[in-house]
Amino acid sequence: MTKIITTIAFFICSLLSAQTQFEQGMAKSLGLWGEGKAQEASDLMERIAAAEKTNWLPNYYVALINTTEAFKPANKTKVAALLEKAQNAQDAASMISVDNPELMVMQAMIYTALIVQDPMVNGMKYSPKVMELYTKAKIIAPENPRVVYCKAEFEISGAQWTGADVKKLCSDLESAIPLFGKFVPETPFHPNWGLERAQQSLKNCK
Repeated sequence: MTKIITTIAFFICSLLSAQTQFEQGMAKSLGLWGEGKAQEASDLMERIAAAEKTNWLPNYYVALINTTEAFKPANKTKVAALLEKAQNAQDAASMISVDNPELMVMQAMIYTALIVQDPMVNGMKYSPKVMELYTKAKIIAPENPRVVYCKAEFEISGAQWTGADVKKLCSDLESAIPLFGKFVPETPFHPNWGLERAQQSLKNCK
């Protein structure tokens, strides 16, 4: 999950001359995250979200930052609080942007973090919800690289219990790699992360 941070952070320098207050705030927040200051980045995104009530992106990043932090073993005692903040932000973003595949991926990631936190309790509860989200997202955006690789990655991680064909799932994961090169985000702040993690997951798969 931490590779997401470095992927997002690289474009910050090119945005330092952004003219609008929104752009400056977003660039600063993502820059803080890239420096490893997740709490400060999340707090700033929350302030941006409060000011930009019709824009789903700030709340999306609040959810992404906190969910990414929840996957870190060092934050084991903070997982519940991190995921609560992530879910609240996710809910707010989803009210602004309905049937958004990026937000479906984000919700699936939150559920996955809950599963990782307590597989015995949360596995059966959230796994079907995760698959439902990825399936719906793939129908809407079949060439979105995050949709394709996150779905495959989740299925690969659960293959030992579901009995799924890992070889096929690895092929599905591989199909996501070229999609990253074709994907063009609407703005520099729209989601565009995941290539490094997908490549690493494919390497592990093989």
